[in-house]
Amino acid sequence: MVKLAIRNKQMLINTYRNSDQNLKGRIVLPSVSSYFFKKGIKAGAKKLKLEEKEVVESRQVIDSFARKFSKLPKDCKVEQIEIDGMYAEWISNNQTLEGKVILYLHGGGYSYCSADTHRTLAANIMIESGVKVLLPEYGLAPEHPFPAAIEDTIMIYQWLLKQGYESSNIIFAGDSAGGGLSVAATLVLRDQYDPLPAALVCLSPWVDLTSSGESYRENSEKDPYLRPHLVRKTAQQYAAGESLDHHLISPVFADLSGLPPMFIQAGGIEILLSDAELLTDRARQSGVEVRFKVWEGMWHVWQISNKLPEAKKAVKEIGEFVRLTFNR
Repeated sequence: MVKLAIRNKQMLINTYRNSDQNLKGRIVLPSVSSYFFKKGIKAGAKKLKLEEKEVVESRQVIDSFARKFSKLPKDCKVEQIEIDGMYAEWISNNQTLEGKVILYLHGGGYSYCSADTHRTLAANIMIESGVKVLLPEYGLAPEHPFPAAIEDTIMIYQWLLKQGYESSNIIFAGDSAGGGLSVAATLVLRDQYDPLPAALVCLSPWVDLTSSGESYRENSEKDPYLRPHLVRKTAQQYAAGESLDHHLISPVFADLSGLPPMFIQAGGIEILLSDAELLTDRARQSGVEVRFKVWEGMWHVWQISNKLPEAKKAVKEIGEFVRLTFNR
């Protein structure tokens, strides 16, 4: 029997750990594959030494690695487009529904990553949800600091509306910084009295750039590649002099009332676990419907490791949530 420590009793309702439980309620431990994945990620991060490189060089290394090892699912279609000067990709197949779309915002600390790094994850979400995905490359810091990413996201969303998509047929989704960006952009839309997306999907969301949560300390030795001091450095780079507790930089400090339903996943050993817990807590206090799940033994954005059993299961649950949302 695995005993789970519950940090906040208020988070017990509608919060659950890995759903792979037998009838006696015991939690299934992380897969054997995850052990080797974690070891490989830790070794790879150490070998790449990204913290010793400049931003541009780090981006090149990350994107080159992704192009080398990422593989799209069979029968996946990628259409390259440009929206007001911004590169983006439509990802679909012959089975995707017409008139519905997931606007996927990639992670990378607002400074790294691209369509190359997240195309496969977006494609897997497309397959499981049956909905085509729009994957834009929003402006990155330090060249494009706060609030550029939010402005880019709202521009893309408004473009979708002009293309004839109803707001009720659009879901914002994103991992890490992309998860925080999904929330921040929706806050701006709410305050502007614009129509809101149908739901938000946040994978290991980075929503507290002050790094105030307990997991930054408790998981610092468990997380295979994120380091608290590097996360704080990246936060300062994005904020560019603005206070890190600004409600659009760290949405956990915002009034979240009126936001659409949220689907949140987080890894049990990632240093950003507290971000997801805080977001869940604050959203529920504001009356927002939240489905939150912590995956034991998983790291930051494990969903991107598409051959990992836990990644496949997590993406399947994302797809189920998207289908449920659009069938309401």
